[in-house]
Amino acid sequence: MIIYNVTVNIDEDVHEDWINWMKTVHIPDVMNTGFFLENKICKVLSTQEDETGHTYAIQYTCANMEDLDEYQENHAPQLQKEHFERYDGKFVAFRTLLEIV
Repeated sequence: MIIYNVTVNIDEDVHEDWINWMKTVHIPDVMNTGFFLENKICKVLSTQEDETGHTYAIQYTCANMEDLDEYQENHAPQLQKEHFERYDGKFVAFRTLLEIV
């Protein structure tokens, strides 16, 4: 199984709106693509002393790389665009892939 992990640092001034939008719109939209089995949204507790905002790791579990590849090719660009347009300049994100062993 594969975990598609998206780590996001979101600015304080949009934090409440962002967390609500993620839980009610974005994560359900990702899950509705049918490629993921489950998801978790985790608040990162260990931060750098000079770090501002709030950091979260959103984890989506899928069965295999083929499903992830199809999601990334056919769905991710539009979903990422919607996030970018809504929170432009208010977040930093990076993605990692993990394999459950």
